[in-house]
Amino acid sequence: MEPLVSTSWLAEHLGEDGLVLFDATMYLPNESKNGREEFARAHIPGAGFFDIDEIADPESHLPHMVPTPSRFAALIAALGVSNASRVVFYDQKGLSSAARGWWLMGLFGHDRAAVLDGGLPKWLREGRPTEAGPPVPRARGDFSPAFRPKRLRGLGDMMENLASCAELVLDARAAGRFAGTAPEPRPGLASGHIPGSRNLPYNMLLNNDGTMKPAEQLRAAFAACGVAENSAVVTSCGSGVSAAILTLGLTLAGYPSGALYDGSWTEWASRPETPKGS
Repeated sequence: MEPLVSTSWLAEHLGEDGLVLFDATMYLPNESKNGREEFARAHIPGAGFFDIDEIADPESHLPHMVPTPSRFAALIAALGVSNASRVVFYDQKGLSSAARGWWLMGLFGHDRAAVLDGGLPKWLREGRPTEAGPPVPRARGDFSPAFRPKRLRGLGDMMENLASCAELVLDARAAGRFAGTAPEPRPGLASGHIPGSRNLPYNMLLNNDGTMKPAEQLRAAFAACGVAENSAVVTSCGSGVSAAILTLGLTLAGYPSGALYDGSWTEWASRPETPKGS
């Protein structure tokens, strides 16, 4: 399954057996909306809600950290996903958090997953149908995870990389947050960046309508940040969500997709032992 599908493709396949559709919207703490509430007002017919904060490690003090394979398997199966399912994620902003769902599926060994290009806004602009209310329960799936740890980075890995510089760290946050001149959306968290990392705001990969840019333009954006054919790349952001958009972009551009630093800036900035750049 291709990692990006069009609204036309989804309209053609909507309702087919084996296709599971999720709204994976997550709003930031400084935004005045709730993804699940907005889903209840309008969503693509047949969609379920993929709660990024719930499909996470409940024991971590950090937001929506990767769950254990067994927890992920139990939660995704409860939402109707099996190993044979095709899974499509979208979000209410266009492309903001849906890629986190796609990345999690790949992390746990499921490559039959994709992101809806342009998300709900493009679907609505095209006059396609929506429905309201809570998601309709699906029959429980049967999902066996195949965890791929090489796609994940933790604090220790990132500290080691400060000395080795073996991996190029790309930060998906807005330029002001990266430079330390704009505030973080999470109260009490200083802005800035991991020393040696490079800034590629995720919206630089998007067209004005919220769709992904073509592969050649994606390659140019990554190349401008120092990505070469065989670069080892780690993506990062505020809390591991928009970083997945960079990971998706790398995949679409034909580069190795690399790894994602799950704790991202929220973890790095909150630790006294980590050096900060600004």
